Amino acid sequence: MRLRSQQQRGSVIIVTLWTITVMTILITVMASQSRLSAQVAYAHQQELHTWAAISSAVNQAESDLMLEHMTPPLDDDERQGTSANALNQALQDRFYRYNGEELQLYYPQAENVAVRIYEEAGKINLQRISRARLRSLLEKKFGGLDKADQRQIDELMEAWSDWQDLNEDASASGADNQYYEALEVPFTPRNGAFETVEEILLIRGFAEVFAEVNLNAAFTLYGDDDLLNLNLATVEAMQLLPGLNDELIAEILKARAEKAFAGPGDVAQIVPTEAMAELRLWLNLSKKTDYYTIMAYPRDENTTDTSDSETTNRSEASDNNNEASNSDDDIDLTPPASLATAYAEIVYASSQSERPQVFKINPYQPLPILPLLSVKSAEASE
Repeated sequence: MRLRSQQQRGSVIIVTLWTITVMTILITVMASQSRLSAQVAYAHQQELHTWAAISSAVNQAESDLMLEHMTPPLDDDERQGTSANALNQALQDRFYRYNGEELQLYYPQAENVAVRIYEEAGKINLQRISRARLRSLLEKKFGGLDKADQRQIDELMEAWSDWQDLNEDASASGADNQYYEALEVPFTPRNGAFETVEEILLIRGFAEVFAEVNLNAAFTLYGDDDLLNLNLATVEAMQLLPGLNDELIAEILKARAEKAFAGPGDVAQIVPTEAMAELRLWLNLSKKTDYYTIMAYPRDENTTDTSDSETTNRSEASDNNNEASNSDDDIDLTPPASLATAYAEIVYASSQSERPQVFKINPYQPLPILPLLSVKSAEASE
């Protein structure tokens, strides 16, 4: 009897210990899940706050574009002492702020959000580009007129024409429905006008030519012609233009930061005669389109705010201009190792009383190259 009682007590102890163990495990799991849920909820809250700040910044940027169409108010003294030419120049200078540099908007955005606006007049228009200018772009990509394989370029040009023509028949060395539908992942060519700049990579042979180009930074589909305003041009667009190399692009960036180019003669002071002969065919230094790309993104370790250092470095370089080196190392034209993205929308803004019309939205569009004068070069020039 006594032995049975001891066995019963032992069984109770074992059951109790197992119960405690199971309860401990359950409590640990529940606590871990609760902690994870709290972390997820916090992360969602932070994401919502960031998204709200970005959305607000985009709306403020749209308002910024509307305000640009308003004539700035002048008091009587200013009005009497200001000529029409001076007013036009002031408006022009305001307009050139949309060249992709980080902006402080008229309605200040949240401190943790950066905003950049690109006027589409600073990009190459794929919708309007002439065959001659397209050919010159391809020749530059293949090493210049002397090195380019003209037969290969002829095939690319024919494929380009077949993509946009309204029929389904391929030209002699081009490509149309039969070629594209026989691919591993088949599709039908556009047979009409471009709807996105990314379509260029679908045309036979063009993916190899422009695979490493930030297409949305270099190209546009908006505007009335294929000329480009060098005061607003992106680095990606300039790198494709005949007559320009990175060294000349760096000089152009430094020059336009000081004063906008009024005409080809200003550009010719930087670009050598032979190169200028090629570049001049692309330029319209007063071009405007009223089409803009607004880009907003949170400032973090991948997209560090560099506007203050950019301004400081440019000022230092300007102060030490007589001693500074002319090397293109003064300006960094390389994309970041980890390409940052931004929320982007393309808008048409032509009125001070109507909200800009949105044509395209890309929540993860790669940022264009953000050229900055390097601190090292500025310090070395002192």
